[in-house]
Amino acid sequence: MDVSPKLVIGNWKMNGLREQTVQLATAVAEGACSLPDDVKLVICPPFTQLERVSDILETVGTDSKLQLGAQDCHTASSGAHTGEISADMLADVGVKYVLLGHSERRQNCGETDALIRRKVQAAEAAGLVPVVCIGETMAERQDGRAATVLASQIDGSLTDSFNGVLAYEPIWAIGSGVTPSRDELERTLFLLRGLLQSRLKMDDIRVPILYGGSVTPAQAPTIFSIGVLGGVLVGSASLDAKSFLRIAEAASLRLSSQPLSGPYRS
Repeated sequence: MDVSPKLVIGNWKMNGLREQTVQLATAVAEGACSLPDDVKLVICPPFTQLERVSDILETVGTDSKLQLGAQDCHTASSGAHTGEISADMLADVGVKYVLLGHSERRQNCGETDALIRRKVQAAEAAGLVPVVCIGETMAERQDGRAATVLASQIDGSLTDSFNGVLAYEPIWAIGSGVTPSRDELERTLFLLRGLLQSRLKMDDIRVPILYGGSVTPAQAPTIFSIGVLGGVLVGSASLDAKSFLRIAEAASLRLSSQPLSGPYRS
């Protein structure tokens, strides 16, 4: 069984004004301090709140159990790119992780695998950990093309020396309240592990594979029972500190077999 720390990433998307951000980030930071060492949290607020959250994490002191992430970056380190944010700018305000290739950006912004690969290179050059999202649509799944689509996204989006994180988010599950069955998810995770091993010129064990798509506290224990899973990418549930921290508790090998306790118990 994989004994490396489980990674729980919260994607706040386009949510979070100042007051809400301070309350949420503070609650998560304080809760993270009591988590066991086999869990690591990352929160990804909007660009406008990154420096504010960075200050909160520094003030609370999370001992690296909670780190700051961003939701995207540009391919260039600087220049005439109005409205864009570079990986170097993110690193400058304390960001450690960056989400790349989220399905919402692939669909809504027309991002291609080739563009995402360039963003991965920019993130790596700035010292950030790229978290690359991949996933199939319902039509692709029903047509039996999911494996082909995932293989193509891995080939096109990752560098040969990729040493970041891969996040599997089936597009049909995001925001739907529906998740794959445990057996289906386990088969897909093993497929992805095999694809990484065959396509990357490296030891694929270094690349954690996360699951994302309507992850809730109720579903988390079942999801984390899959040994090959490296963690989860959480959407709407990360906007509630109690829910997010309950998912983190479920990620812990030490706590997963015990009833949830303390202030985050339902």
